Amino acid sequence: MKLINELEKTQMTRTDLPSFGPGDTVKAWLKVIEGGKERLQAFEGVCVARKNSGLKECFTLRKISNGVGVERTILLHSPRLGSLEVTRRGDVRQARLFYLRDKVGKKAKIKEKRLPTKA
Repeated sequence: MKLINELEKTQMTRTDLPSFGPGDTVKAWLKVIEGGKERLQAFEGVCVARKNSGLKECFTLRKISNGVGVERTILLHSPRLGSLEVTRRGDVRQARLFYLRDKVGKKAKIKEKRLPTKA
């Protein structure tokens, strides 16, 4: 197990990732290949869950697109992930927000975390 962990540490080269958790609204820029061209495409949604650790760490983003809920699971250390931006911090009490699947409209809103202001 120790050997596997050491091997995974050499492959984890991402240092530009911001800290975020469930409830935060995150914009993930993903590399998409269409034909022979490669471009970045944004996927912005609420972080519903984070799983695993190390090289296998992933997170799930959820957004509503044309009235349909769309969830996408993204590997945190994937070469397909261009960059991450935390748009807003959410104030939640659970680690997994799968209850949002049943909510619609205002009931699916998450309160924004109020950060202390500097005086």
